[in-house]
This record gives sequence, C-alpha cells and structure tokens, in this order.
Amino acid sequence: MESRVGPGAREAVFAQLADTGRAEQVAQRLTDGIVLGVLGAGERLPSEPELARRFGVALITVREGLGILREAGLVETRRGREGGSFVVADDADHRSLITARLRGLAQVELSDMAVYFGAILAGIAERAAERASAGDAERLAAWLAAADFGTAASARTNQGGFFLEVAVLSQSARLVREQIRLQAEFGPLLLLGLDDDGQRADASAHDRRIVRAVAAHRPAEARESAGDLVRGLSVPLLAAKARIERGGALDEPVSA
Repeated sequence: MESRVGPGAREAVFAQLADTGRAEQVAQRLTDGIVLGVLGAGERLPSEPELARRFGVALITVREGLGILREAGLVETRRGREGGSFVVADDADHRSLITARLRGLAQVELSDMAVYFGAILAGIAERAAERASAGDAERLAAWLAAADFGTAASARTNQGGFFLEVAVLSQSARLVREQIRLQAEFGPLLLLGLDDDGQRADASAHDRRIVRAVAAHRPAEARESAGDLVRGLSVPLLAAKARIERGGALDEPVSA
C-alpha cells in the first residue's frame, strides 16, 4: 500500500515506550502503525537491533513482540540477505484486531479517551495559531493540499499525519510527546469513521479550517475547529462500539 506521511507519523510509531520490558507494547505500537497505514503492506520493518534502540527496550523484547505480530498474521519474517520482518497485507486481520480492542473497552472509556484526545489537539491547534510563522503555515497548507482523502486507508494515514504536523507547529515538546502517545494508543480507533465518504469529507473540511486559523493567527478558531474535528470522529467510533455490543459487525452500516 502506498502511503504519504510526514516524518511525524513515523515518529509516533517508533517513539520510545514508557514501560520498557513489555513485548505486548512493542506489538501494539507496530500494530497501530499498520492499522493506521503508516507502515504499508509489504514494507520491511527496521532491523531488530534498530527497533530495540528506537523503542528503548531489550533485543529479546523486540523479538517477542514480533512473534506476537507473526502469530496475529500481521508480519512475516524472511531469511537470507534480503530478509527481515515485512508487513502482511490483510485488511480482514486488521479489522478483527480493531474489533477485539473495541470489545475490551467500555463505552465510557472510549468517550473519555475521545474527550482527552480532543482537549490535547485543541491545545495544540491553539498554540500552533499563536506560534507558527507564515512559512510554517504555508508548508502546512501545502502538505494538506497534497494529502489524499479519497479512500479510507489514505484518509486514515493522512489524518494521522495532519495531527502530528500541527503538533510540531505548536513548538511545544510536551504537547508533541503527548500527541504522539495518544495517537499510538487511540488513533486507530478514532479514525475508524473515515471508512465513510461523508466522514472523510467532513474531516478534510475541518483540517482546512484549522490551517486557515493557523495561517491567520486565530487561536480561538483553531481550538474550536480541532475540537469539532475530534467530536465528529468520535460519533462513528461510539456507534461502532454500540453495534459490537449488540452482536453486530464492525462494518455494519449505521441505521438512519
């Protein structure tokens, strides 16, 4: 799968883990990257020593984490000179993993996570509008103009990338770190609604509003637009959770 992301999206996937020594965290972080489309089908992952360095964990922890992904059918390991661990293209497996995560979270937990994600993103957008230079705003506008929201996969990849591009413009290391952490933890769930054409159009429109507010140095408008964006994304997520609790499928259409 061809993906177009800024460096921030990959940084989110490979940022150091808070609790070293847990193979499940390595597996979860890489799974998030695959589901978001940051790690594309057929892509070779960094070597085991490089993953250990980036995540800040022991080599054996990385190997155990990759073993979890192999068992889940998300990566395959090839031997030889051109070998390594490669992402497997199987959207059905990805959807089943998302479904399992939704089953494991209560409705109130999902709602709280969305509220917190929205609060952090709103603060980031506000800071970006206060601090970004004209050149920064132009680069953000150009990045968004080139982003593809035509398919669910490309929209998830580019929406996640946009969050991180705005975070960088906030010029706050603390906010950037928190956005990276939240996106790795919650991003694949929050962006579920982008399977829908209308949701993709709405998200793209909100992104453009944020860009205009940043360029015009209107922090209150940037904050409001970011909050509206996350609230809109949370509606289909909570609807999907409700469907699963009723015994339905993740992809079941929402009733009018």
